[in-house]
Amino acid sequence: MPSRPVRRGGSPTADSTPAVRAEAIRRGLADAWGDMGAAWGVAPAIARVHGYLLSRQAPLTEREVREALGLSHRAASMALAESEAWGLVERVPEPRRVGRRGPAGVAYVAIGDHWRWFGRVVAQRKLREGDPVIEVLRNAVDEAARATKEHGGDPELAALHDWLASFYDFVRLFDRVIGIVPQLSPRELERALRLVGRVPDETALRLIRLLVTIPDEDVVPLLDAMSRLSPAGARRATKLIAGVVRTVGR
Repeated sequence: MPSRPVRRGGSPTADSTPAVRAEAIRRGLADAWGDMGAAWGVAPAIARVHGYLLSRQAPLTEREVREALGLSHRAASMALAESEAWGLVERVPEPRRVGRRGPAGVAYVAIGDHWRWFGRVVAQRKLREGDPVIEVLRNAVDEAARATKEHGGDPELAALHDWLASFYDFVRLFDRVIGIVPQLSPRELERALRLVGRVPDETALRLIRLLVTIPDEDVVPLLDAMSRLSPAGARRATKLIAGVVRTVGR
């Protein structure tokens, strides 16, 4: 049965066939995903292809992706290659088509595990953006230190060195936190974020504000000791600490 006409702008009419409406939704998601890609540091074309493949949940050839999103052959090929480099999609054998002969070609499918591709995006952003920034700042700090020494502790150069050193420490600390994410397995990352999601914001803020009042020499050894516990030992320690906290808090 032929589908109803599509309104200008690509939006299907209310009585379009399910297939037409589903495809319009997928293309709308791909366009929105492309617009948001810049915020992630991902080129819009790459994000569009990723969003479309995510919503299709099936292997597609370069031609199918190209025709669905209205891309040129060059644009589609480059977007798919970059998506593969980012770890967002992977190559698979092209599914057999009815009545088609010859060897199977190449198709592309989005990584279905969201936690897996999210970790890869973080890793790639750190590699492409964070690491180069760290290197630039490190060189700037070293150059400012040499210049300050060569000019007998000039106040302007000394102030610049102090600011660069402070900024370098800030960026390096942030980069270190970001770098932890790709080191977690998808299931570990999922569990950690779901656990955080169950903690009310008020509780998290109270805990952070409490921790920053405790000296580092008290907190760091405690966290290090807890990290070395076995799962069974950690459960026992958690129950023990919870009991102590309730008693002390009365």
